[in-house]
Amino acid sequence: MFGRRPDGKVLKNIDPMIAITPYLMPMRCDAQVMLDLKADYEKLARYITAKGAEGHKITFTELVIAAFVRVIAELPEVNRFIANKRIYARTELAVSFALLKDTGDPDTIEENTVKAKFNPTDTIFDVSEKIKSMIAENRREEADNLTIKLTRLLLNPYLAKTIVAIAKFLDRYGILPKFLMDALPFYTSMFLTNMASIGMPAVKHHIYNFGTTSLFISIGAVERSVVPGPDGKPARKRMLPFGIVADERICAGAVYAKMVARFNELMNNPALLEEVPQNVRFEEDNVYDANGKVKKHKVKKVSDSAVSA
Repeated sequence: MFGRRPDGKVLKNIDPMIAITPYLMPMRCDAQVMLDLKADYEKLARYITAKGAEGHKITFTELVIAAFVRVIAELPEVNRFIANKRIYARTELAVSFALLKDTGDPDTIEENTVKAKFNPTDTIFDVSEKIKSMIAENRREEADNLTIKLTRLLLNPYLAKTIVAIAKFLDRYGILPKFLMDALPFYTSMFLTNMASIGMPAVKHHIYNFGTTSLFISIGAVERSVVPGPDGKPARKRMLPFGIVADERICAGAVYAKMVARFNELMNNPALLEEVPQNVRFEEDNVYDANGKVKKHKVKKVSDSAVSA
């Protein structure tokens, strides 16, 4: 209450032009900006094959999440959210994503939504290990995380309307319990959906007004195109498309431009994700690790051990 929340810290030193935007655009649906981005599929596929030969099974989803984690380590402004018209620095780095459950029946499709937390210093190998562990735990047919259990309680429309209204009220004033924020996928740094897994193009998925999600990224099915080759002649190329939707209110457009440029660079040179970042930036003393621990001193350089889980 009064600006205090378990999942964020109110930013004090912020550009007035940024601070006023939540009053001009009260909801996230007012402030959605959309972008198409494409990465070289061949480079990513070759990298995944090479790492597989070394004993590291890495997926496209893991590469995207690892690139996002690295971007947040360098541009913490992207890890903000808006609640009750105030701008907060998030006290954790989390990614939510949906996965298909293993029902044993190819004609039965069931989804489970999970959320994983990361350290800003995580490499692609750290990210891969955490995601594989999370998927193994939640893909089993009998696996029901707290998110699924909560949604089953809301099958009654009257009960659902009442509970959601209460949750929105508590969230507005920062008194929604932390365990509920941890259970709900809408309280996350980024929401990811892999449309390629079902043969769909990269959709531009809306970001939710409920919760604190400020960024939604969609991975689409591989596209074939013709581009100029090194010799200037047309060459066939396979590209991996992304649909990005962001809340424009949380930071300056120039910061988003840096985010897109860096994300694109990492996706086209994934070997960079194997290195532990030497410089990790945090906003206004907001130093955290994968457990959401916030320390009270300002850090300009953070080593891998300083923010380990």
